Amino acid sequence: MIVITGGAGFIGSAIIWHLNQQGIEDIIVVDDLKSDDKWKNLLGLKFEDMYTTEEFLNRVIDDNFPFFTEAIIHMGAISSTTERDMDKLLKYNYLYTKELAKYCLPKNARFIYASSAATYGKGEKGYNDDHSQLESLRPLNAYGYSKYLFDIWAKKEEVIDKIVGLKFFNVYGPNEYHKGDMRSVVIKAYEQVLDTAKIKLFKSYHADFKDGEQKRDFIYIKDVVKIISFFLENRTNGIFNVGTGKARTWNDLANAVFKAMDYPTRIEYIDMPESVRNQYQYFTEANITKLRNAGYTDEFTSLEDGIKDYIQNYLMKNNKHLAD
Repeated sequence: MIVITGGAGFIGSAIIWHLNQQGIEDIIVVDDLKSDDKWKNLLGLKFEDMYTTEEFLNRVIDDNFPFFTEAIIHMGAISSTTERDMDKLLKYNYLYTKELAKYCLPKNARFIYASSAATYGKGEKGYNDDHSQLESLRPLNAYGYSKYLFDIWAKKEEVIDKIVGLKFFNVYGPNEYHKGDMRSVVIKAYEQVLDTAKIKLFKSYHADFKDGEQKRDFIYIKDVVKIISFFLENRTNGIFNVGTGKARTWNDLANAVFKAMDYPTRIEYIDMPESVRNQYQYFTEANITKLRNAGYTDEFTSLEDGIKDYIQNYLMKNNKHLAD
């Protein structure tokens, strides 16, 4: 049985969809659905059973499961980069992750967890996923620090080479609809075009970058789940960047959205709030050498093709979810 925490979330539900496509249905979903529309991500997906986070964690602590656990894919942490409640972040992003790792390790069960590119901070030390450099990283926010803490724990406990940590860069695609302000810029840009026929981007306050030329490593959700499946099937361990290895500009993204929607390009550059100017990342690009050396050879979806697929085959359709 494969356990997927955060199974109703963006990446978690996409993993289930991908596994279902391979004929795998022996899946346990762990999530707290609460009052938003996250549950819609599960429509059409096939799995065996579902637990709330607290019920699942209690069973982990008591070692009380009615099934053999082949793997835990832990995507069920707090993913909001603006969360300020550090106690909450410690509970779900650090302590919860530790309990799951300690459950899997003696059973030789696969443990794959979500770290984050937010652990790199401003990226002044680069985006190298060599875990020998972990201690030198300086996250910019509480969310990034909570992820950093577990990475450091895994290294200190000498289990980092027995589990898989994935540092996700800018992921976009179907099933992110419930995420509110944490949704990708792709869907926000799509909605702006529908409402105003233009896209607003932040001006640059860095001499080396023109307006809209700030760069990010954007990766399509369908590539993300292929990488996770690769690590599920292969016993390669460690911390790995999950990005394309090729940074693209916000202007590139906006142009791809206009093209996919068949609208003329209209970009308005607006002032960046002063509160974020000193923490703004002008460039992120995953170093994927380690991922390639691990044996992952698939090519990545281009930004243009990913946005076209997302917009034309999901956002423009009545059936917007991966399993619809």
